[in-house]
Amino acid sequence: MVRRGAAVLTMALLVAGCAAQQTGTTGGKAGGAPGVTDTSIKVGGVLTKTSASGYSTKDAELGAKARFERANAEGGVHGRKIEFLGAEDDGQDAAKGDAAAKKLVQKDQVFALVPVHAPNFGGAAFLEQQGVPWFGWATGPQWCGTRTGFGYNGCLAPKQGAGSQTWWGRQMAELLGGADGKTVYVQTSDSSGSKYGGTTISQSFEAAGFKLVGVNSGLPAAAPPPDWLPYVDKIMTSNGGKAPDVVVSVIAGTKFNVGLYSALKRAGYQGVLTDATSYDAAILKDQASAQALDGVVAAPMFEPFESSAPEIAQLKQDVEKVAPGATLTQHLAIGYWAADIFLDMLDKTGKDLTREKFLATGNGQYAYENAGFGKIQYPKDHDEPNGCGALVKLEGGAFQVAKSMKCFDNVPLK
Repeated sequence: MVRRGAAVLTMALLVAGCAAQQTGTTGGKAGGAPGVTDTSIKVGGVLTKTSASGYSTKDAELGAKARFERANAEGGVHGRKIEFLGAEDDGQDAAKGDAAAKKLVQKDQVFALVPVHAPNFGGAAFLEQQGVPWFGWATGPQWCGTRTGFGYNGCLAPKQGAGSQTWWGRQMAELLGGADGKTVYVQTSDSSGSKYGGTTISQSFEAAGFKLVGVNSGLPAAAPPPDWLPYVDKIMTSNGGKAPDVVVSVIAGTKFNVGLYSALKRAGYQGVLTDATSYDAAILKDQASAQALDGVVAAPMFEPFESSAPEIAQLKQDVEKVAPGATLTQHLAIGYWAADIFLDMLDKTGKDLTREKFLATGNGQYAYENAGFGKIQYPKDHDEPNGCGALVKLEGGAFQVAKSMKCFDNVPLK
């Protein structure tokens, strides 16, 4: 009798277990996938929302939310809606970023991290070891050479011999009517990231036909210098005693660029100024900054908000639904496009979803093209940038599209 009762109890437990597995409610998993049920996929991000310098990528959270909300309104992906937990703040501290990644994976049981947009992100090794996918802006070497990290524009810190971008130099050459006979000078700070960017961007302009007449990485990264004159003098005499045709700033922070450009204009510089960070609506709110940056050509790696492309109209519509009147920023766009690629990869993986199958899709000759950010190909772009970008010029207090999104072939990094 006891044996019979035990057998009945065992059978009941097996039936209950099978029923729970079929409905995908056991521990928030479906088929063993953390964060996945029959009706939902749980994700969360890591951003630098706050930092000692004031740098913040918090708007990426809004961009991702806007894209996920549209996907959910359309019924989700294969019947599953995105449960977006929002983003943790790493405070631009690598250890905090590692802790945030572990919290999301171990405590919150997310399927993937979207978006990750933190210059000093420290969770990469943990996510790679755990086989957890993560999507965002691949600004540092921690993104490159992984199987789990998917930068929306590829790996921006390629190793020697790997593909390196030429789009910035080639877009500028087209904008200026050709690079033949034109010179370029690159100014960076003494941070490792800025100096590395100076190498890849210098090569981009050389590949486009510009003559490189100088690279200066002596600018302190902690704060703008009290005297810009030594840096300006080097620039203004770099081209055989004359000023170069183009000055490229590879410096993070509006204060730095405002100081450099103001000093160059006071010295009589008449050439082209360009950087990757000055496409920022906040600049227009400060008269001194707007004046210093007037005429500057910024180089975003996404189609500008001023574009008439249908994909940008859709982005604006999506953002307006979740945050009416929100200011459109570069960080918002990065969060939006990172989420968009994640959704496309989910769709191509299919209904039977596990992390292993998802990563097999992403690393199995995955390709996706969208006028909003260009194109992406994996696994190739784990090791090199996607080669795509646009140009925006600030004129008379308003941004204008100088060159729409375009993709170019990379060249091996020297």
